[in-house]
Amino acid sequence: MSDTTQSASLVAQIFNYAGIALSYFNALPLGQRISIIVLAPFVYHITWQLLYSLRKDHTPLVFSWIPWVGSAIPYGTQPYVFFEKCNKQYGDIFSFLLLGRIMTVYLGPKGHEFIFNAKLKEVSAEAAYSHLTTPVFGKGVIYDVPNNKLMDQKKFVKGALTKEAFKTYVPLFVEEIVKYLKTSPNFNVNENNSGKINVMVTQPEMTIFTAARTLLGKELRDKLDTDFAYLFTDLDRGFTPLNFVFPNIPSATNKRRDHAQRTISNTYLSIIKKRRAENDIQDRDLIDELMKNSTYKDGTKMTDNEIANLLIGVLMGGQHTSAATSAWTLLHLAERPDVQEELYQEQVKVLDNFNRELSYDAVEEMALLNQTLKEVLRLHHPLHSLFRKVIKDMQVPNTQYVVPKDNFVLVSPGYTHLQENYFPNPHELNIHRWDNDSQSSYSVGEEIDYGFGSISKGVSSPYLPFGGGRHRCIGEHYAYCQLLTIFSVFIRHFKFRYETPDGTVPISDFTSMVTLPTGPAYIIWEKRVPGEQL
Repeated sequence: MSDTTQSASLVAQIFNYAGIALSYFNALPLGQRISIIVLAPFVYHITWQLLYSLRKDHTPLVFSWIPWVGSAIPYGTQPYVFFEKCNKQYGDIFSFLLLGRIMTVYLGPKGHEFIFNAKLKEVSAEAAYSHLTTPVFGKGVIYDVPNNKLMDQKKFVKGALTKEAFKTYVPLFVEEIVKYLKTSPNFNVNENNSGKINVMVTQPEMTIFTAARTLLGKELRDKLDTDFAYLFTDLDRGFTPLNFVFPNIPSATNKRRDHAQRTISNTYLSIIKKRRAENDIQDRDLIDELMKNSTYKDGTKMTDNEIANLLIGVLMGGQHTSAATSAWTLLHLAERPDVQEELYQEQVKVLDNFNRELSYDAVEEMALLNQTLKEVLRLHHPLHSLFRKVIKDMQVPNTQYVVPKDNFVLVSPGYTHLQENYFPNPHELNIHRWDNDSQSSYSVGEEIDYGFGSISKGVSSPYLPFGGGRHRCIGEHYAYCQLLTIFSVFIRHFKFRYETPDGTVPISDFTSMVTLPTGPAYIIWEKRVPGEQL
């Protein structure tokens, strides 16, 4: 009998058995048929978990009852509690089902090494994130391009993130901060000696104003004083856990996201075209930088549309994380007047009783302020989980485990930040735990250049607030410069407290893509010198 005849016979038998099974099913009472339909997915789900766990080369699988959903609820609401529970039961390496995806978690510094330094042929950040980021940033940038082009794009942007650039940014930061404090109804400091603010309103606004002024120039910054600013809010709302799974649901939020992306991109594009037409390309801002220097290693150039989209990516990429860190810092300071006083005395000393101008060199000398930001980032890592999609079976070093292709790997530096064995009393704000730590947050030693400049190859440190490897955040030093300037101004002019003496820092809200304070998060500000005019 030929292979074709055998195949046809087998297919006929399958259809015959299926027809018999369907006949038996249809003969059952309605209640039994409904029960089978309802129970079948659960039976399949439990059977699948059992068979998956029998494989010795598979990591331990966290059991779940609900098909497809898996462990989404405990992970999505309290990820660190979920990780801790799984760690006690399974160890540092385990897997769980998340909305149809198998996530393999590797906790601790060894997990940092395994995932951040994984080879491109094994994992892909683009495959993990592009469906979420592309609708927000636009086509042809960030995770919507091959990794080699992403590395080139990071190199293009680094021209605006140098020490020389930061020296010009600090006065602009100060100008924007003072303007906001004078004109925002949240402060209006030249009329008020105190007030009440929601830090989840003030800090995102201040972050985007200062970033736009320094990176994109005065022309675009001025647009944020109009309804144009609300477009960034609509764009920002595109980063949701739901969109991570279903990025193109025709919801009202996604329609506003898409409208905002087109409008902002076209605004940037009009400025680019105007400068090209007038041959007005200087060294004013990142727009000029990209117009002059955005040719890939293969000789192709970024289109003007892609430059406009990359500008969105640059501004929005750090907006979430810096705004969240700024808000958390204010909330912790409101709880700790002793820390506020220490930081104020440091301001007096570094700025020579305020006879010295605030500058990049000055904020670099503010050791305690630097340590405060470092400690807040330890307590509140902006992203509780970082993902990669596995594109080739991965052997976990020194184990029998193999992570299969199409699974996802997950690393959580934020969980490691809160472990007692690395940071004693890990949930306590202690800026002095860094007194004798003058090194970077990254391991020193061998360096590697992924295409955007040399960085430390080692990522085995228990403290990684900005990630590591080829996808390490290139805006780390910019974020520090921006936040140090904001808090230098704040500490010099204000004291912060909660409305009631027993007020405490809000708990973390993990339902967003960024770890935010549970809102609204209100604090009281008071001028250090009543009647002072900024």
